[in-house]
Amino acid sequence: MTSWLTAATEYLPQWIEHQMRMTEQPGCTVAVAHRGQLIYEGAFGHARLAEPPAAPAKLTPQHRFRVASHSKSFTAAAIMKLREMEQLRLDDPVGRFVEGLHPGVAETTLTQLLSHSAGLIRDGIDASQWQDRRPFLDEQGLRDDLANGTTIEPNTRFKYSNHGYGLLGLVIEAVTGEPYADWMAREIVADAGLPHTVPDMPVEGISAPFASGHSSKLPLGRRLVVPATNPTNALAAATGFVSTAGDLALFFGSLSPTAKRSVLTVESRREMVRRQWKDAYGTVERWYGLGTISGKLGDWEWFGHSGGFQGTITRTCCVPEQDLTVSVLTNAADGPAQPWLDGALHILQAFAKHGAPSRRTAHWRGRYWSLWGAFDLVPVGDRVLVATPAWPNPMLDASQIEPQGRQRNGIDQGLITLAGGFANHGETARIAQDARGRISEVWIGGTRLVSEARAAKELKARYG
Repeated sequence: MTSWLTAATEYLPQWIEHQMRMTEQPGCTVAVAHRGQLIYEGAFGHARLAEPPAAPAKLTPQHRFRVASHSKSFTAAAIMKLREMEQLRLDDPVGRFVEGLHPGVAETTLTQLLSHSAGLIRDGIDASQWQDRRPFLDEQGLRDDLANGTTIEPNTRFKYSNHGYGLLGLVIEAVTGEPYADWMAREIVADAGLPHTVPDMPVEGISAPFASGHSSKLPLGRRLVVPATNPTNALAAATGFVSTAGDLALFFGSLSPTAKRSVLTVESRREMVRRQWKDAYGTVERWYGLGTISGKLGDWEWFGHSGGFQGTITRTCCVPEQDLTVSVLTNAADGPAQPWLDGALHILQAFAKHGAPSRRTAHWRGRYWSLWGAFDLVPVGDRVLVATPAWPNPMLDASQIEPQGRQRNGIDQGLITLAGGFANHGETARIAQDARGRISEVWIGGTRLVSEARAAKELKARYG
């Protein structure tokens, strides 16, 4: 592992920890994989909240989450594997494998189902299963929802459909002659070497811990536990999977065309991540391939998927150019897995650009406070970034300090060589250390920053 990755994965959990405190989320797990190996796994908060006097259950990296629409990437990989086995073709109509469908639905192709361009209804006439108001649909319920045909003309735009992936699950069963979960567990999950992943609930005969979902704080003003243990039945291919951040990071990393080991050929992986349809109405540019979402953050191209189950929000992204994959799982209905994964990528980009801390900058580090909140000194290469851990992108517009060395008065001084026009460009920065070598205070221009304990004491004395 390169030195900048080591430094980046040391700062990443410090930022997540601050975000957890600010947002009061129940729990979050994060994993980073590089070149097919896990290089970081971390857990924050709790797997299940509890009312006093019971204690909440502490979250660990081994806790499994409902990862919802990540399931689509597993299902797409299964279709591609069956294609490699010459059991089907991507331009086959779904009606070749699943009988009794409406003629308009039967004519849609596997590619259209995989890329959400078949024009099918998203979640059915009544989507109450997504609010825990009823069980997920069985096969007959899925067929009934599709009995009226497509909702728009196929192959005209990107239109997400969980029901479309439910059909792909029926295709896998028809081709293999096995239940979806059984074939997937053996041919995709086990073949990929994922010990903590299963295609649906319930998880039987396995002692690995499970992270419960939680409601958002509103409208009750407190969070309630959402069990999230219900089977998804005929929609398992769209939303059933249970996994860990570590397993997801490894699996999506293995879908990269650059991966050394995968359940699929390089050709199949390229086809999965190739951009098929743009989300034309979204404000953020995103594309859909075959079971994968893709986009760009800075100059890094990524692909991956996200998921939303009752009480959990999850996201995983792979950056093939860097051989990096990041997965962020949260266990609340308002979990910020989306912005936190973007923030993680921004952190990784900053270290990739500037490098690991040099001897000159390494001791310029830590979190320091003022009335305006926390600021992080983050040494990278020969400079120090002044990051804002309260922001979704802590590196956004971060001022840059170049240390000048220790002065006669024992103060380390630096020059702010790059900062926004509203910041302290061209001014000095300095750190003071106590007798034990610990930083006692930091000056950014004329602003003095101190430890959290000192800042809290000062605020209490001044404002009570």
